[in-house]
Amino acid sequence: MIKVTENIQLKEILITDSATLFKLMKEIYPLAYSHFWTDKGSWYLNSQYSKEHILKELSEQKANYYFILFKDEIVGNFRFVWDENLAGLSEEKQVKLHRIYLHPKTQGNGTGKKLLSWLSNKAIKKGYKIIWLDAMDAQPQAFQFYKKLGYHYYSHIFLPFNLLHEEVRKMSQLYKKL
Repeated sequence: MIKVTENIQLKEILITDSATLFKLMKEIYPLAYSHFWTDKGSWYLNSQYSKEHILKELSEQKANYYFILFKDEIVGNFRFVWDENLAGLSEEKQVKLHRIYLHPKTQGNGTGKKLLSWLSNKAIKKGYKIIWLDAMDAQPQAFQFYKKLGYHYYSHIFLPFNLLHEEVRKMSQLYKKL
């Protein structure tokens, strides 16, 4: 268990936690994203949070994957990948923030900000110079959050998922120099 603050802890996700992670995401993901999908996000949840996919993600040596606990309750997940570079941005050492999902009941209490500050500090100690992420353009509150924390637009991609509505497929790639 990693203590981030008095109230926030990170617990490493293990393959034996796959059912807990799936259940958590079935609760969190649809609240924010179900309207983006023709199937309300079922395909995404079932593919990205299947036991097989979680096992694949957990086997990546350069990735860290955690449950986020707030006051000892699991409220989200947090995954980042060391040495995953944003193409063409820089030759400097980079870490990709791959996932940060928080239950709406904790949003607005500073948990996300504290987690990203913790990641920045950890990256700096390891000699990393850049943190980057993909953020959906159709979620403007996320852009404002990252912008306030010093992230800048770099480029964008379009998600290829057939069940995702065409108008919400754009993902911007944001970065922050440490």
